Amino acid sequence: MLSGKTVVLGVTGSIAAYKIANLASMLVKLHCDVHVIMTRNAMNFIHPLTFETLTGNRCLVDMFDRNFKYNVEHVSLAKKADAVMVAPASANVIAKLAYGLADDMLTTTVLACDCKKIAAPAMNTQMYRNSIVQENIVKLKNHGFEVISPAVGMLACRDIGEGKLPNEQVLLDYILREIAYEKDMAGQKVLVTAGPTREAIDPVRFITNHSTGKMGYAAAKMCMLRGADVTLVTGQTALEKPPFVKVINITGAKEMFDEVTACAKDQDIIIKAAAVADYRPGEVSEEKVKKSESSMILELEKTDDILKYLGEHKQPGQILCGFSMETQNVIENSKAKLIGKNLDLIVANNLKEEGAGFGTDTNVITIITGEDVTTLDIMSKEEAANRVLDKILELKQG
Repeated sequence: MLSGKTVVLGVTGSIAAYKIANLASMLVKLHCDVHVIMTRNAMNFIHPLTFETLTGNRCLVDMFDRNFKYNVEHVSLAKKADAVMVAPASANVIAKLAYGLADDMLTTTVLACDCKKIAAPAMNTQMYRNSIVQENIVKLKNHGFEVISPAVGMLACRDIGEGKLPNEQVLLDYILREIAYEKDMAGQKVLVTAGPTREAIDPVRFITNHSTGKMGYAAAKMCMLRGADVTLVTGQTALEKPPFVKVINITGAKEMFDEVTACAKDQDIIIKAAAVADYRPGEVSEEKVKKSESSMILELEKTDDILKYLGEHKQPGQILCGFSMETQNVIENSKAKLIGKNLDLIVANNLKEEGAGFGTDTNVITIITGEDVTTLDIMSKEEAANRVLDKILELKQG
């Protein structure tokens, strides 16, 4: 995902410095070229050799180290960087960067960078809340830094409060949002539906389906990474919510219909990947209950067809993408839905095909528009989502 990308990690004197070793490893596993710069205080908490072993690059500490190739080290690295993250960012380094002080390799390199700069403060709660520190953080933001809010919990000093360095996945998410993909969807507002709906029969039982939400979540994540403003309307799933996405949680089909239709008119792209239950329990008369020998009578009524409604109320220039899960006549049935529901494209797959359908991390899809049919090989759901987005952008561009 990050092949050809360079990330500079700046590590300062904080007990949380150990987390950056894992972050560096996570970046390397994504084929990123990772360079670590440490302050001298950081060396009291973690050794440069750790980062050199993980990244395969020399860890820089001394601005006047003579053991280097013939270039100005901090300038060459600054030019090469696609993103720089200072984490943990101590109050001392935040102050230096806020006022443009460059007295070591880390601050000199960061100030020389013209790429995205991210800082993740980590310190004692009272230090973090100090008005001087807060003023310096505001200065950083005013000068283009993105500042990650610290987590809340027990600190190394045993105090409980804000000041913890967020976990490594959170730090990685900020980097991925910045450099993982070209921002070819910037300015686009995208609505994605995902997951199953549940229709209550009684306080214990409900009607649902086998959807896990994985395809919809993958689509929402890829839209976000490509720069879109994403709203995800989701049924109940076991999945972790994608970062930097507005999430609206629903339970039943009526809730999903209401939420989707309420914000649909303001969206540039709508991707309906949710598997909505086709039926919900209807009202049963007392007379029928009395006549029945069984204590349980269940009459079903159809739920609202969200996709059909969206097609009938599609806004000018809006792209509407549906999903079709079939067990036979996949292309024919999907084309009928494409036309009957006024869609721009439909993504079809066969539930009986290995590697496709509910609960898998892969998918085998066919993208159908009014002009062509494109069948793809098995791939991850994120890769499949990207292929769908490519086709959507192609349609948007005419």
